[in-house]
Amino acid sequence: MPLPSLARIVAALRRQHGAVRPPPPRSAFEWVLWENCSYLANDEKRAQAFALLRRTVGLTPKAIHRAPMAKLLAVTRHGIVAALFARKLQLSAEIALGEFDGDVDRALSNDPAKAMRQLRRFPGVGAPSAERMLVASARLRALPMDSNALRVLQRIGFGKSLKSYSAMYRSVQAAVPIGRMPAKSLFRAALQLRRHGQTICRASSPLCGGCNLRAMCVFGSRAIPR
Repeated sequence: MPLPSLARIVAALRRQHGAVRPPPPRSAFEWVLWENCSYLANDEKRAQAFALLRRTVGLTPKAIHRAPMAKLLAVTRHGIVAALFARKLQLSAEIALGEFDGDVDRALSNDPAKAMRQLRRFPGVGAPSAERMLVASARLRALPMDSNALRVLQRIGFGKSLKSYSAMYRSVQAAVPIGRMPAKSLFRAALQLRRHGQTICRASSPLCGGCNLRAMCVFGSRAIPR
């Protein structure tokens, strides 16, 4: 079975799910706050936490740094281990002020590899999330995947199944041809793939019978013989 183009996959997912609204962050530091405002919360709870942070504290390093702990805890209680993540919000502000002069976007290097290392200075920011931040801000052209998006693409037939998650991630990413798709289109493609992995192409009990990708998916074709 020939592998489909990313554009074909995304078109099928748009027919299935409609448009997927991107998360609210608009700057690198806002993305750091998004990663740390509510641990292990679903999308709705995280959006509520972020909106509360915006409304009651503000989203700048200075605002976070001077905020009373009680206000930060009100935000991070949308997830678990609230005290730890309230402290991570404070630490993020300290790093932004101390190492980036309060303006993370301006301080980020134009070299994506160096910018990735800079972003990983912040708590809660690993390689995949740093990559996602750079793609969202059009600083990097790549397909940034969470575990849901990775699972969808791997089941379609891209990449290799490897013990190392990082190696598997790179294997799948290298196998998906992105052509000339701009960064913002790649970011939206990742959101579509993530939604599909959350709702249809689930880790357990995937709903292959109702999947728009079934005709182009190795896993789906085997799961439900045609």
